[in-house]
Amino acid sequence: MEDKTGAPAPDPAFPHSLIISLPVPSWRIAETIQRALAVDKEISPYVQREFEVPGSEKASPVVLVHYKATTARMLRVSTNGIFESLGTVLRVCEELDVDVLERE
Repeated sequence: MEDKTGAPAPDPAFPHSLIISLPVPSWRIAETIQRALAVDKEISPYVQREFEVPGSEKASPVVLVHYKATTARMLRVSTNGIFESLGTVLRVCEELDVDVLERE
C-alpha cells in the first residue's frame, strides 16, 4: 500500500529502507544487471531486497534496487555489498559489451 506521496507504506518489521536508482545506457544492460544480481538472495533474514527495471522502451533505462532492513546497520552492510556487486557486473558489461557502453 502507498501513502499520498506514492511512497510505499512503512513496514514496522523493516523500518529502514532505501531505493537505489542506477541509470544505464540501454534496456539490454538494465535487464542483464537485474538478472545477474537477482540470483544472489539476501543472506540475512533481517534484510529484504527487490530489483525492478521500470518503464517502457520510451523512458530512459534504469535499474531500481529496493531495500528494507530491520536496522540501519543491516541496511548499510547490505547496500555496501550490492555496490561491490554492481561494480563487478558493470565492469563485465564494459568488457563484453564495449560497443554499447562506448556508443552511449
